[in-house]
Amino acid sequence: MGEIGIPRLEYLYDLQYWEIMLIVRGYNRRHRDLWSSTRWSTFYIMSTQADLGKAGVFNPTDLIKFPWERIKENLPPDELVQKLRAEIQEENKQKEKESQQ
Repeated sequence: MGEIGIPRLEYLYDLQYWEIMLIVRGYNRRHRDLWSSTRWSTFYIMSTQADLGKAGVFNPTDLIKFPWERIKENLPPDELVQKLRAEIQEENKQKEKESQQ
């Protein structure tokens, strides 16, 4: 759906909840570098305009902490995710073959 690129019917009827959660978490993980660089840029710009030390902000993580920095997620290892992804793709191919017959 949307930016993730899952077909609507597959999202609604074929995927299990845990599969959707893995897909969404993986999608969000891709954007962490962008958010970190945005935070660093904001910190740099703010430090040229104000004395952040008075506010107790000495590095970008003092400015804002992201959820993935506050909580350790119990995500499966990348190898397991890749294995599950391959299995899902294989199941989808099998369903396509069955629907064509």
